[in-house]
Amino acid sequence: FIEIHARCGRCTWTSMDFRQEFIEFAVSQNVLRFGEFKTKAGRLSPYFFNAGLFNDGASLGRLAQFYASAIRSSGLQIDVLFGPAYKGIPLAATTAMALAQQGRNLPFAYNRKEAKDHGEGGSLVGAPLAGRVLIIDDVISAGTSVRESVELIRAAGATPCGVVIALDRMERGTGALSAVQEVERDYGVPVVAVATLEDLLAFLGGRADLKANEAAVAAYRREYGVARG
Repeated sequence: FIEIHARCGRCTWTSMDFRQEFIEFAVSQNVLRFGEFKTKAGRLSPYFFNAGLFNDGASLGRLAQFYASAIRSSGLQIDVLFGPAYKGIPLAATTAMALAQQGRNLPFAYNRKEAKDHGEGGSLVGAPLAGRVLIIDDVISAGTSVRESVELIRAAGATPCGVVIALDRMERGTGALSAVQEVERDYGVPVVAVATLEDLLAFLGGRADLKANEAAVAAYRREYGVARG
């Protein structure tokens, strides 16, 4: 993911490289599939993304490296990583490990669905929530886990500084905005995606073996998509 410039030897982060490589990795792991799939909204989507299929040590470890790349590329100022139960817990833990391997050691925390009334008690586990807290999740659909996370972070006296997800479908919900845009509007925090639907279309256009899916994905984007920003 690092490009060495020939003239000065300076290292720079190449965001497009890791985004395209992430999509290729998701396809190779059968996490990203093409065909005809019915979404929760009742739409027929030409692709399906299920981050839960990153379900072994090697694939989860590599996924965490992509999250770390997205975080570094975002330039966000972060003090703590937070993983909402349940899917966000392994994501936050492994992303913290990946960032530490890259020289940035950050504490992480997560929540329980039900608070304990014994031992350390409470609903929060791990590092104290303080300063600027980054929420790490797989996707944003209804935004429920983000809302709950924001409430927990603010109740602890900390500040939510953003959300990182694996894939932004860039697809509108019941209104004119996407779920990601609604989160950004409602909570005033940026949402950073490892890859977006635009990145997926660029990937399909460059792969002869998958190019047959490009037209269907582009048509779905035109019908249900939202503009960036």
